Amino acid sequence: MKPETGMIKKDLRFKIQGLRFRSSFATCNLQLITCILLFTVFTGCGISKDIYQKTVEESEARKTNLEQAQKEIAQLKQENQQLKAKMDELSAKVGALSVELDAVKKEKQGAEQEIVALKEENLKLNGKVEELSKQIEDLISGKKAASQLKQRLDAQTEEINNLKREKEGLAARTEYLNREVERLKLKAGELSTAKEEELARVKETYESLMKEMKQEIDKGEIKITQALDRLSVNMVEKILFDSGKAEIKPEGLKILNRVGTILKGITDKQIKIEGHTDNVHIGAKLQKRYPTNWELSTARATNVVRYLQDKVGIDARLLSAAGYSEYKPIAGNDTAEGRAQNRRMEIVLLPLDLSSVVEELKKK
Repeated sequence: MKPETGMIKKDLRFKIQGLRFRSSFATCNLQLITCILLFTVFTGCGISKDIYQKTVEESEARKTNLEQAQKEIAQLKQENQQLKAKMDELSAKVGALSVELDAVKKEKQGAEQEIVALKEENLKLNGKVEELSKQIEDLISGKKAASQLKQRLDAQTEEINNLKREKEGLAARTEYLNREVERLKLKAGELSTAKEEELARVKETYESLMKEMKQEIDKGEIKITQALDRLSVNMVEKILFDSGKAEIKPEGLKILNRVGTILKGITDKQIKIEGHTDNVHIGAKLQKRYPTNWELSTARATNVVRYLQDKVGIDARLLSAAGYSEYKPIAGNDTAEGRAQNRRMEIVLLPLDLSSVVEELKKK
């Protein structure tokens, strides 16, 4: 039985007892009033009409209450019958549920036993799966190893074929190189002779310049150096240019003419004119024309090149001009003597471009 049903039944019982008490009390009162009235009539006691009327009304009210209580009792009895029917229905359901619960408990026990059996079987299956997985891995490893061996064999076979082709190519290349070596040996002999002749010409030019410029060399205005096939004529600034100017002085033109006449006969050398300055910045008056020593050194070298081409007649294809500003000093700039040495113009004789020499050799 549910707790709610018990409470309802208990409350209904209390209500019925209360109504029965009220009904008994009302009946007693009615009987008492009737007795009083009869006693009064028979004894002849004097009672006022108002009191009598009030007593009758109270009696009627109690009668009405009694009837109402009886109706409520009847209704409560009907409710009690309904609750009893529900109680019987609930009891039947509880019994059915108890039977069903027992069946479910038995089914649960059977399911638990089945679960235990399935777990044991699952463990066995897991062991078999692991064993099969290992066998499959072994098979896969074996296949991979065989595939890798085949790939390596194919690669080695291809490499052998490539090496054979390379060997054949190398043999042909070796034969060609052997012929080239023999040809180059012959050519080297010719070049050696030509180089000796070239060095002899450079030495002859050096001696001619030393003899021609002896006076300026003795004064320290010109310095001539030779290193194998390289010849350099270093002229201080003051014999060619005024300070801060790029126009060649008349005395400088005469010196360039003498040097250029000797260099004019050279046709197998580059003649490079290099302009150099000290580290003193260009004055404010000259900055509009020569903002820095870069412009001044380049302008001086260009003017010397143009004079050697236009006035002396040296082949322009052999000439080149470069300005190095203050960045290739030959002495320190912290003394007046050092700065004077750095302000210079160099005429450098260099071998012709090696690429052109190689191309010339290929033609022969």
